[in-house]
Amino acid sequence: MERSLRSARIATFTYFILCGTLMGTWVVHIPAIEHQVGISHATLGGLLVLLGLGAFAGMQVSGRLADRFGPRVVVPTAGALCGATLVLPGLAREPWTLAAALFVFGFFNGCLDVSMNAHAVHVEKAYGRPVMSAFHAAFSVGGVLAAIIAAGTSGVDMSPAAALAMMGAVGVVVAVLTTRALLPAEPRPAATPAPAVEDEHPPLPSPFTRRSAGKRIWLLAALALMIMLCEGAANDWSALHMKDVLGAPASTAAFAYGTFAAAMTLGRLLADRISARFGAMAILRYGAAMAAVGITIVALAPWIWAAFAGWALFGLGLSGCVPQLFSAAGHTDPSAAGTNVSRVAGLGYVGMLAGPAVIGWMTHVMALNHAFLLLTAMCVTAATTAGVLRVGSSRTPELALSST
Repeated sequence: MERSLRSARIATFTYFILCGTLMGTWVVHIPAIEHQVGISHATLGGLLVLLGLGAFAGMQVSGRLADRFGPRVVVPTAGALCGATLVLPGLAREPWTLAAALFVFGFFNGCLDVSMNAHAVHVEKAYGRPVMSAFHAAFSVGGVLAAIIAAGTSGVDMSPAAALAMMGAVGVVVAVLTTRALLPAEPRPAATPAPAVEDEHPPLPSPFTRRSAGKRIWLLAALALMIMLCEGAANDWSALHMKDVLGAPASTAAFAYGTFAAAMTLGRLLADRISARFGAMAILRYGAAMAAVGITIVALAPWIWAAFAGWALFGLGLSGCVPQLFSAAGHTDPSAAGTNVSRVAGLGYVGMLAGPAVIGWMTHVMALNHAFLLLTAMCVTAATTAGVLRVGSSRTPELALSST
């Protein structure tokens, strides 16, 4: 059992890296495909909404399918289809064909996203201790891997279609070969389950408690929307803030997002051990509070070095929040883990898409740095409502950290 559980964990890491790599491959080829289709930035922005809508639809479908057939069936199928459809944007020559390609690719990327998170919940339940945040760090590793590979393919003048097809084919092979290591639909419990996951996310079998669970899921989803809105705003506005507000050179401004992303990856690598020691609620409460301090520094500081420090605190604080929300959603009712994760992830994804637009709208009436204070308010709200992660126990769970 220990060997199969370890294999399932490695397989889950593989799918998270795969998802990040496939999405990252599309992202790094956006400029080339925009030029190939001959569209403006504004038109591209509208088409990207279709990718988001496709992902949202895929998340809702795959969550229910994962509950019915098990992640062992849905995860590799979604991974293979996501890889197969990656080439479609590279083949587009007209705006309408690109729109259709982005919706289809987004749909299967959303399917992979939710189903692999549902499987991660099963792995975490079997381990009996927090392991979710490290999986999310693996997604970021996939994005870095995509950038490195894209640099190599561009160096040999490979067309976007060829590069996307190559990576998509690799994705199909990886998705298929990793299937056997996944846990079955009804994973056996760990031999000596630790109390943290069970205490914080106990099963809710009765109809009455399931009704209560439904309210809890939507509260988790609302928190995911706020946290991921903050992430989306940082992704799109961090470099522009450094350049336009603080007057940094373009080469320096680019490091603003890099600082945020690196801090977030580091935080996710550490969050599981911190969660095991202090509990998921502490990760959300103090992480969101740290993020509030960080983005407030960004909003008010007149110095470039202070802004870098603020973006680092913002990324570090946010890093562990979303994995705890996804984990809590999956453990609230294990029989509906996929559906619950899809609701939280889906609304969170809406926040990710809305963040840049909300901040952009606010810049019509105030300075960009002052608009960031909205993110401060959202982080404070998340910190003050972190008690939603405590269910059925008022004590702080303690876990012995066994080696993996």
